[in-house]
Amino acid sequence: MKRISLLTVLVKDQDSAIDFYTRKLGFVVAEDLPFGPNRWVTLRLPDDQTLSIALNLAESEVDLAQVGKQAGSQPLLAIEVDDCLKEYGRMKDAGVKFHGEPQVQPYGTGVTLEDLYGNKIYMNQEPK
Repeated sequence: MKRISLLTVLVKDQDSAIDFYTRKLGFVVAEDLPFGPNRWVTLRLPDDQTLSIALNLAESEVDLAQVGKQAGSQPLLAIEVDDCLKEYGRMKDAGVKFHGEPQVQPYGTGVTLEDLYGNKIYMNQEPK
């Protein structure tokens, strides 16, 4: 085994999720292709060529019940940034919901935010 290459996020609307993750968080669209009757949509961070997020349309009752709670009360994923305070300000101005303000911890400066469905995402800057 070499690496994890894909993480799935269930969404109710792929276009709204693309808009949120790209315009508010800074992801880029890696793929947006027809996939049978659906779409195959993957996003990645601009400097990360190894991990993509698939925005899968939740259609079944089981999938719809998981939207926004895929990791329970824990963050679904974590994003490493160079400047947590700068990204926090940019995202807050864009309307992203945060759980408090960035805090300095021994492992870095970080804060939890939510995607458009309530999935928690932890943003962290490594200590200098």
